[in-house]
Amino acid sequence: MPPPITALVGPDIFDGDTTHHGAALLIRGERVEGIVPAGSIPRGALVQALGGGLLAPGLVDLQVNGGGGLLLNDDPAPAAMARIAAAHARLGTTTILPTLITDTPEHSAAAIAAAQKAVDQGVPGIAGLHLEGPHLSVLRKGAHDGALIRPMTGADLDLLTAAARRLPALMMTLAVESATPDQIARLTAAGVVISLGHSEASYDQVQAAVRAGARSATHLFNAMSPLGNREPGLVGAALEMGELSAGLIADGFHVHPAAMRVALRAKRGPGAIYLVSDAMATIGSDLTSFRLNGRPVFRDKGRLTLADGTLAGADIDLLSAVRFAVAHLDQTPAEALARATRIPARLMGLSDRGHLANGARADILHLGDDLRLRAGWQGGQPLVTA
Repeated sequence: MPPPITALVGPDIFDGDTTHHGAALLIRGERVEGIVPAGSIPRGALVQALGGGLLAPGLVDLQVNGGGGLLLNDDPAPAAMARIAAAHARLGTTTILPTLITDTPEHSAAAIAAAQKAVDQGVPGIAGLHLEGPHLSVLRKGAHDGALIRPMTGADLDLLTAAARRLPALMMTLAVESATPDQIARLTAAGVVISLGHSEASYDQVQAAVRAGARSATHLFNAMSPLGNREPGLVGAALEMGELSAGLIADGFHVHPAAMRVALRAKRGPGAIYLVSDAMATIGSDLTSFRLNGRPVFRDKGRLTLADGTLAGADIDLLSAVRFAVAHLDQTPAEALARATRIPARLMGLSDRGHLANGARADILHLGDDLRLRAGWQGGQPLVTA
């Protein structure tokens, strides 16, 4: 016998695209049944009145290095992924791509195996994997360990194409300096979503990578060739090429708000700018420091830096980034939420995430008028919120 329908009523409902007023969100088990007028709730449904605010899809974060006191690089295992995902779920992010920063080939293989096991075991919140490196440019390494950066080999290509066939979602950040268009094309054909980043790429090189199948740019403006008057670089290409979407860290430290506002106005579609946290181990913890590839990273007033001051990931969760976008980037709540739900989910082909249409996973947030989390559901189960 199917579980009963639960009708959530009271708040407005943002379905990932449109905001509904005077409506009810219907849930049955792990799935959304649909959105109906509040006066058309099916007979026998369990009505749950929530008061005001807004119902929205659970957030989707494509770049999560850590959380709950753990960094994926330190423990590329299913249990660590589960702990990281749980830390972010408590803050409203119900789907993540655990992200491995540039490391050894053994670590990459371990992270792929762990992600596959986590997905097979149904670990809540794990949708796949993001490999940020090691095929990057040393000149644009940022906080990545330059000694571990290397060109892509045939063995790497075999590992990645096999992983893409096993995982529901695999994103890879790479630089055109370390991977050929043919390699990009083969990865894309296997199902890898290629995101260009940590690169000195010229506009023409980006164009070749896009023709080969690249579909995103990693943390726009950071660790990439800038927009110039005679050489648009990766920044210019990401904004001008409609085939590319682009992740953006909206914490006020990685990119100046004015630059973010310009980018949001300038981005050519159908590709779109989506929000990422680039979160490190500090999220959901009281850590004041941690180590990245053996180097200390220090936490101070929302910034994470190496000893030399280089930014090393971010100390922000995705819902806080949504609030930042509304407060500082001229985004409406619906626009900001779409950049943290529907847009990243569609980029990764996660067709049952990031929206509240019939058949979607019942990953739901109840937000206050201030866009702070009041309650949530993940796969229809109540979240333990922070």
